[in-house]
Order: sequence, then structure tokens, then C-alpha cells
Amino acid sequence: MTTIGNTIRFFRTVFYIILAMMSIAAVVCMGLFFITVRDLPRVPDPLSRIIETPPTEIYAATGERIMVIGGREYVSLNQVSTDFIKAILATEDHRFWEHHGVDKLRTLKALWVTLFLPGRVEGASTITQQLSKNLFFSFKRSYLRKFRELMVALQIESQYGKSDILEAYINQISMGVGANGIEQASRTFFGKPATELSLAESVLLAGLPKSPTGYNPYLHFDRAKERQKVVLSRMLAAGYITPAQAESAYEAELKLRQASNGRRPGGYFLDMVVRYLEESYGPEVVYHGGLKITTTLDPQMQSWATESLQEGLTKLDQMIGIDEDMTRPQGALVTVEVNSGAVKAIVGGRNYDETEYNRAIQNNRLPGSGFKPFLYYTAFENLDLSPATVFYDTPVTIPVTGAPDWTPKNFEMTYGGPMILKKAFMESINTVAAQIMEQTGPQAVIKTARRCGIESPLAPVYSLALGTSGASPLEMASAFATFADGGIRHQPFWIWRVEDALGRILEEHIIEGERTLDANIAYQVLDLMRGVMDEGTGTVIRHMGFGLPAAGKTGTSDGYHDAWFTGFTPTLSTSVWVGFDQGKGLRDKQGRGITGSRGAAPIWADFMTKVTQDDPPREFTVPPDVRTELVDPMTGRKATEATIDPITVILRKGQTVESSIIGYGTTTDSEAEEYGWGY
Repeated sequence: MTTIGNTIRFFRTVFYIILAMMSIAAVVCMGLFFITVRDLPRVPDPLSRIIETPPTEIYAATGERIMVIGGREYVSLNQVSTDFIKAILATEDHRFWEHHGVDKLRTLKALWVTLFLPGRVEGASTITQQLSKNLFFSFKRSYLRKFRELMVALQIESQYGKSDILEAYINQISMGVGANGIEQASRTFFGKPATELSLAESVLLAGLPKSPTGYNPYLHFDRAKERQKVVLSRMLAAGYITPAQAESAYEAELKLRQASNGRRPGGYFLDMVVRYLEESYGPEVVYHGGLKITTTLDPQMQSWATESLQEGLTKLDQMIGIDEDMTRPQGALVTVEVNSGAVKAIVGGRNYDETEYNRAIQNNRLPGSGFKPFLYYTAFENLDLSPATVFYDTPVTIPVTGAPDWTPKNFEMTYGGPMILKKAFMESINTVAAQIMEQTGPQAVIKTARRCGIESPLAPVYSLALGTSGASPLEMASAFATFADGGIRHQPFWIWRVEDALGRILEEHIIEGERTLDANIAYQVLDLMRGVMDEGTGTVIRHMGFGLPAAGKTGTSDGYHDAWFTGFTPTLSTSVWVGFDQGKGLRDKQGRGITGSRGAAPIWADFMTKVTQDDPPREFTVPPDVRTELVDPMTGRKATEATIDPITVILRKGQTVESSIIGYGTTTDSEAEEYGWGY
């Protein structure tokens, strides 16, 4: 009896414990229910108002509205092709007409797959649940969100008929390329109203909501066709179409509306803006919060930038001898306002519709000799050299601790003997740059580049003198603007102001320049870059007719993989890069390497000629503590009537041409005779 009594007491205790746990669970669930229900939003009446979220509007600096995000065009079900309605139901919720907001069978199946099939996660949201999710809640996955989503779905189902729910859903789904809702999508992709969609067209559009970018037929047509096949198979399984109809629809030609050929105003620019907004405010606020954003974009400059880059790349194709079946080189162009850092135009590739990859900001390519302004500034500041200092252009080998010695080469594989630094810069002499780097050390040059605005990783090696660490065109344009503005650094930006739907300012850019360079030394380097255009490797720009005061530097990486020209006027700084994405060398039909002066500088000249066509000549501001001297390009001494091709240099207070004749580098008489220097 004692044993039986103990057993009874044990099971009674277990029963009470289970009962208590169930009670606690019930209380928790009730609490969770009331907390959740208390915060649930009201479903609007009529349901069509559910999509009346204010769109976000993006404006150019000129006040022109250039993009609307989130706006929708509402159409009733009888204005939509029945083929699309069947396709979207078969794809997204084939039991839509049977359930009451929650598909129990799909939910159980999804739970089983998620729990017992490792690596697989299956969704079970009905169209009603998707409607509630897209309109009310964060897209962050959580069990609480799913519960709230379910509660609102039940609320919607209890208040409205199935046709009203389906109508609201097809008017709010995102189809990509800025199209929200079936009517916008139909007109965007096929140039026709939704009521006229064929079965093949309807099926293609019904496949887009799963991944509007991944299945974008303009960018990924093969993927879109594969997705079309999936939708057709689901329609077949649901009994909406016959096998013959499915086969015919798949084989039917899809006549997509002609894309914009990359000429949509500011495609790459707008991508930067939207990405920044999403990161700062979240997707829901961006797409449904009614923001008003004023950007720095100049639409006319943007149009000219796209035009100049595309035309320049076409000429580059011809120079290389590319036919239709060959991979074509790409390019990028950025222009920023010198005295503010405002990005006025940005083009990240030859055709935005072919590739959204933005080479202007995402592509760090080797700037080659385009990096030399930072090197020369460092030498002038740390070594007290001047543009009249004489170095020897001669073969050099620089010892490197713990690594093979470095023996840089000039691009022309010739050597010019003694020359002042301005001449070495203008002609982009690598051996002289290497000698300077040996004197300054890489870390000092990196520090200068950082002060100008280069933020990409820079390797502390001697070859950095020749631009062997990558940088983006945006960085280069912004960093060169620091020289143009007398040593004042402005952080590049592309948004002036963000306002909410009520006109309250959420953020506003205030121009705050920071002096990071000495004005006198910055002007000395500026004058070196002015010499590049007037008498050095960038003279093609003057030959093309661009005559305004300007300065800049060519850049060509080893193997001709990258061709650059970055230059500026007193108001605008522009960087142009061209090259193959795969790193293939740029060579013309004769096999000659294409340098920055041949590949990038003509694009810069064409663009800058257009954007400055109505500008009066503006001179760069000259700091008070500098003066000009006319010197002999070989000896650095004051020029006389007998001097051949004298060069004007800028000297700082306390510098003289006599003190500048230092004579770095050495040579023998026999070498001088061999190289033909004749001094």
C-alpha cells in the first residue's frame, strides 16, 4: 500500500507541476497577446488607403526632382490581366481563396522543413501576411514580428473580402527598377497597361517580387527566364494553364521596353544616395516615410559626364581594335566642387543598365604617377626642397631591407640626366620619384595622402612613389581638390539636406573646410601640375582646346592596366579612370601601351570643356609668401638669354635658386656621354 500511495503522490505532484507550468505559459501568452494587440496599427478603411504612404522625393541641387521612391499607381482587379492574377496567386499563395489569413498546411510544412532539414528555411507567409508585413513592420526577422504580422493578417481578413486584399497586394508589391505595383511594372518593362499583359509577360512579372534585383530582366535575362519557368510550373500544378500553354508562354518572345542605355540621370549617383539613406534611416522610412532629400547633383553636368565617358570609351575601343565579341574596357568619372566637396556628377561605368557596379567609388585601382603630387609635397615640406632642386634622371637601384632591391624604370626606358624637380614632375620621371621616396620614406608620404583625403589602404613601400596602392576616382578627385583650394580639405558629400514628411530638417550639410596642407607648399605642387598641362604629359588637353587655368596629373600603372587623369580648375576637380575590369593591359592595335595621356586625359578635356563653356577665366589664388623665378631646367640656376627652354618655378619665402642646387644622384662622365646629356 505504501508503494501504491507513493506512486499516486508522485503522479499527483507531476500533474500539479505540469498544470502550474501550463498556467504560467498561458499567462505569458495572454500577456504577450495583450502587449502585441495593444501596439497593433489600425487597418485603414477602405483598404485601398493602405498603400497611400507618402513617397520619398529626391531633388538635384538645381531644385529639379530626379527620383521618387515608394509612390504607387492604384488599379482595380478588373484593370489587371487575369493571367497575372493567376500567376501571382500560383507563385505566392495558391490557397489564397481557401484560408483566412493563415495557411495552416503551409505553416506546418515550413516548420517541418526548417526544424528537420538542416540548411533549409522555408517561408509560409500568405498574401495577406505579406501585405501586413510590407506595410506595418520592420523587415528584421523575429518571432514577435511574425506574431504581429499574423495578428494584423487576421484583422485584415476579418474586415475585408478576398478581392479587396488581393487588389491591395498587387498594387504595393515591388518589381524593381523603381516600379511599385503591377501597373507601374507593366508600363516600365513592357510599355503597356496591366490589362494588356500576355501570359508570358504576366509570368515574368509574377516572378520578380521574390528578388527584384536578382531577376531583373535588363541585367539578368537568363535568371529571369529560369524564374519564369518556375512560375509556369506552379501555374500548371495549380490547374490554371495546360502544358501546351506553359510551353507556348515560355517560348514566346519577350519584347521588353527599351532600357535607358545608361542615360538615366544620375543612376550611379542615385544608388549612392539611396544606399546612404537606407543605412541612416532604414528601408521603411526611406520607402514609406515621405522624406525630401536635396542632393549635390547637377543634372546637366551628370549628362555631360555620361556622354563624355561613353564617347571616350568608344574611341578607346577603336584605338584598341575591339570588335563586338571582345571584352570592352570600362571607365569612371567624378567631379567635385573645390571649395565645398560637393559631388556634382559621378559615372561608375560605361552603361548603368549593363552594370550597376560603381567603379567611381567601389573600384580601387592603381593611380600610377597620379600619386606623385603627395610625394612631391612631402619632399618640399620635410626635406625643404623646391621645384628648382636638381636631381639626376639616371638608372637607380634602391636597397630594401628584408626584400629584393628596387630598380624602377621610366616608361620610355630613357634617361635625361640632371633636371629640376618641376621638369621631372612634368615629364613623370620615375627614377627621380624613387630617389625622393628614398629620402622621405613611405610613411611620411602616406601621411600627406591622408591629409589630402586618400582613405584607402596604402602599403608603406618605396614603390608607393609610383602609385602601387589603389585609390578610387572619388578619392583622387577629392584629394586633388585640396591642392586646388590652397591646402583646405573638404570631405566629399552628396546630400545637402534631408527633411521628413512634415518639413522638419533631419540633417543638413554645413561646409567646414579644414586646413591640412601649408598653403605655400600646396601652391608649389599646384604649379607643378599646371606645368603638366602646359608643357608635360597632359598637353593633349591644351591641344584639344581647353584653355582655362587648370592643373592636373596623368597616371599609368605598371603594365598599362590603369590609365588616369585627375585635374582641376579653381572651381571643379575631376578624376577620370579607364581600364579593364579584369586587369588586362591597355594596348593599341600596334601593341603600344595606352597611358593616362592617351586614354583618360581626352575624356577629362571633353567633359571639362563642356562644363566650363560659359565660365570666365579664373586664376588660382596665389599665397603671399611665394614668388616666381625663371630657371634653367638642367642646372636650376636663374635663366639667362642663352638658356634653352627656361622654366618658371615657384619658390617659398627664404628659398633661392642657388640653395636649391643640391644635385641628388650621381653619374660618371662616361655615363653622361653614353646618355647624351652633354653637360
